[in-house]
Amino acid sequence: MRKLIEPRRSTRRTRLIRRVGSALFVVSIAACATSACATSGGSSDLSKPLPAGVPPGTSLKISATDMQVALTSSGQIGRLPFTVSDWPNVSAGPDVIQAFKGGAVELASNAGIPSIQAHAQGLDTRIVAVLWLSTPNYGLATAPGSAVHTLQDLRGKKIAFSPGQAQGGVVLRSLQQAGLGTKDVTLVQLNSPQFLTALQGKQVDVAPLAEPSLTKYLAQYRSAGATTVQSDAVDALSVLWAPTSVLGDDEKLAAVTQFVKFWARAKVWEWENQDRWIADYYVRNQGVSESDGRRIMATTERPYFPESWDGSIDWEQKTIDLITGSGAFGKSFDAHQLFDRRFEKIAAQAVAPQYRTEAQG
Repeated sequence: MRKLIEPRRSTRRTRLIRRVGSALFVVSIAACATSACATSGGSSDLSKPLPAGVPPGTSLKISATDMQVALTSSGQIGRLPFTVSDWPNVSAGPDVIQAFKGGAVELASNAGIPSIQAHAQGLDTRIVAVLWLSTPNYGLATAPGSAVHTLQDLRGKKIAFSPGQAQGGVVLRSLQQAGLGTKDVTLVQLNSPQFLTALQGKQVDVAPLAEPSLTKYLAQYRSAGATTVQSDAVDALSVLWAPTSVLGDDEKLAAVTQFVKFWARAKVWEWENQDRWIADYYVRNQGVSESDGRRIMATTERPYFPESWDGSIDWEQKTIDLITGSGAFGKSFDAHQLFDRRFEKIAAQAVAPQYRTEAQG
């Protein structure tokens, strides 16, 4: 795991991020010019029944940060009925969108907001699995020495803001809780991988961080005055999503259908085997201490997979209205367009009843 960069090196890190981001964009666009990229208005038939089996030789490129570790640790990776030809290390929503366009990723794990941004860009995608969250999973981290201690202290401050990612929704909902609007703060648009550098260099006063980044940041900068601001803002949806061009391919559709089941069972395995998960993921893969890994798991809720997506679609609609109403991008639209309801019960039926829920909202 790469160590956090000291503030004096932030300029070089920022330039590197820009170069890497630009390279990914160029590669994606070049690939898009020579391949069948997923765009809105495609002819994919999303009414066909889901396949029961996966044809031999089928492969998928999957961006799912923790799944390769979880499936390996649980011994399930060798039981996948298809080949994962690549596990691209692409996690930020805007980067996943570009990777979708270039064919570098065919199925991804993200929050619900990236699919909204994809729609605004004319990229036709569908959500195929939903994990429902009811507790906050981001902390509003402050820059070293910042005078921000409460949500009301956000007034007049610079806040890292990625409108196409879950972090953007968390910022907007936190401002709502504080009775503030976007005109009361300065939103500094960055991709989430740049948030740490911006905080370290005091280019922003506040940035929403998820675990384990939050723990590692505070371990290094708490002594310099960095802390977190309490916010009840929840990003309720963790999803699997894919371009409709992928779902229009019968072989890949079959692989996606099966992977949804493995994804749901892997999330349950993480919960039921926390000692192994902490050791393999948080300590070995993410580079945090065992004690910090245990603290992170103590704040992680039991996974729940809704048997009905009605509440999830309603949440996504509220998020669409929040994001578009803020002027971040696009116009409001019907959230049903983002879901492939053929998959609605697949994840829930793959797990035991105690991991299913209809209690949403």
